Amino acid sequence: MGGLARLEYRGYDSAGIAVGATQSLTVVKAVGKLANLTSELDTVGPLEGRAAIGHTRWATHGQPTTANAHPHTSLDGDLALVHNGIIENATQLHASLLAEGYTFVSDTDTEVVAHLLAREFLADSEDGDTVGHGVEIEGVPEDAAGTAGALARAMNRVMSQLDGAFTLLAMHAEAPGVIVAARRSSPLVIGLGKNENFLGSDALAFSEHTQRALEVGQDELVVVTPTAVTIIGVEGEPATKKFLEIDFAHDRVTKDGWPTFMEKEINEQPRAIADTLADRLDAEGYLTLDELRIPSEVLRTVDKVIIIACGTAAYAGHVARYAIEHWCRIPVEVELAHEFRYRDPVVNEKTLVVAVSQSGETMDTIMAIRHAREQGARVVAVVNTPGSTISRESDAVLLTHAGPEIAVASTKAFTAQITATYILGLYLAQVRGNKYIDEIQDYLDKLSEIPGKVSEVLKRGELVRMTARTLVDENSVIYLGRHVGFPVALEGALKLKEIAYIHAEGFAAGELKHGPIALIEEGQVVIIIVPTPRRPELHRKVVSNIQEVRARGARTIVVAEDGDESVNEFAETVFRVPPTPTLYAPLLAVVPLQVFACELATAKGLDVDQPRNLAKSVTVE
Repeated sequence: MGGLARLEYRGYDSAGIAVGATQSLTVVKAVGKLANLTSELDTVGPLEGRAAIGHTRWATHGQPTTANAHPHTSLDGDLALVHNGIIENATQLHASLLAEGYTFVSDTDTEVVAHLLAREFLADSEDGDTVGHGVEIEGVPEDAAGTAGALARAMNRVMSQLDGAFTLLAMHAEAPGVIVAARRSSPLVIGLGKNENFLGSDALAFSEHTQRALEVGQDELVVVTPTAVTIIGVEGEPATKKFLEIDFAHDRVTKDGWPTFMEKEINEQPRAIADTLADRLDAEGYLTLDELRIPSEVLRTVDKVIIIACGTAAYAGHVARYAIEHWCRIPVEVELAHEFRYRDPVVNEKTLVVAVSQSGETMDTIMAIRHAREQGARVVAVVNTPGSTISRESDAVLLTHAGPEIAVASTKAFTAQITATYILGLYLAQVRGNKYIDEIQDYLDKLSEIPGKVSEVLKRGELVRMTARTLVDENSVIYLGRHVGFPVALEGALKLKEIAYIHAEGFAAGELKHGPIALIEEGQVVIIIVPTPRRPELHRKVVSNIQEVRARGARTIVVAEDGDESVNEFAETVFRVPPTPTLYAPLLAVVPLQVFACELATAKGLDVDQPRNLAKSVTVE
């Protein structure tokens, strides 16, 4: 239950567990929050066993009901299964099983897999605790060896019948100390303890118990007992164990005194940015990215950069576009990952693809990078999770060192992603000769000042929070920005939509007169991100936009630099940020928008950490 609680941030609408004791399985499920499952467990009484599987479900096939919650069981109740992902050929398999006389109690694709697994288990004709090419399963008690071997072989056969993305965990009453698992394009990590082992879709699930983990590769089969882990490869061979050290300090996976994870993570941004910047220069002062395993001569031939991402990560990519094009003088495109591979993109061996994802498990982005690599492109992953699928399938990895982000609405991951892409852009400029070393050091020196400036913005948060509390009854907010302020407007609007359930739209301020100004009426709240007065042409344009909406009765809230007095007469409220170079301004301007959304949602009595209908990591395409 503690492990499931640590995975609540992924989003869910029901939960359940199965506990295996000698010759029996106990399954308990409930709709809604984990507290409801806890209440159900209290009515059952203490459960004893040597293995258990649990699951928090985010509805795909079938509505959130107890019947549709996981685990799902075989008809005889001896086998239990949990599943992440989507089985794309579930409809055909369901029809086939119905024809064979199987009955279903749920609307899920997962129950289809449970019945398939039970069928293959019962049909197994081999003996002993081996699977594949005679691979022996370790750590299985003698009285459970036959069952464990049969379950592993059954899982192996079932995998070949499934299309789609999945992680599967199964247990059987006759092998109460054994869990069999498999994964395809969906995350699975093994935690290694002392006389106890763990499986999780995220290492956070077991980080309280162990910091040692194993990666599970694509289409690999796993058998876990309290004392041993057996991993079987795609061809049935023993797989090489890939160890992963988890660096999650206890205070980074708890609220640590903050009311919500989102508030904690907003306030962790100075540290996240500083940690992402740390140790990037060598003894001679050159920017060095040890984890970037793409030869310099290849990077010098790159003639186009494509940034692929979804949601908040895509907005970070839009900010990066301005910086990389400015520093490197090569074209940069920003693509939504779920659109990228379906539009026949122009990609070749001279294209550098940058995949941005907090979790490293975003299915749309995984499929996009696979398509890009098939076309010959090199891929750099910007992720927050070492050992994730995107990091493993990319040519190089640039880690954001933000620490675990638990709140569904991304905050510190966004600013860490922008920071990491700035570093990548400066490194490309260095390798390609676009910037001299002293220029790059100057950019880095100014970037190193950002954590302190973000801290200053956070100290000024009371005006932001007070303003937010006056808007709890609003049903529409418009955000405007130009240049790097445009993606900040998009991100500010997304935050408000995600956690406060208020309709919000971000627009490029120049688009105002091309349609959106029709939305402006008396009392309409408009939030404007104003560029530095040191860019007078940009600044004048945005001040004109403020005047235009104010003249039509809008309530204007402005994010502006200290000392920019020109906005005062046109703004009802001004959120001030310290002066900073134009390209770095998003790292400051977005912070009051995050605080604003968080406070407004809190004032409405909403759960800012787990907004409705959303999941932290979107692992289905």
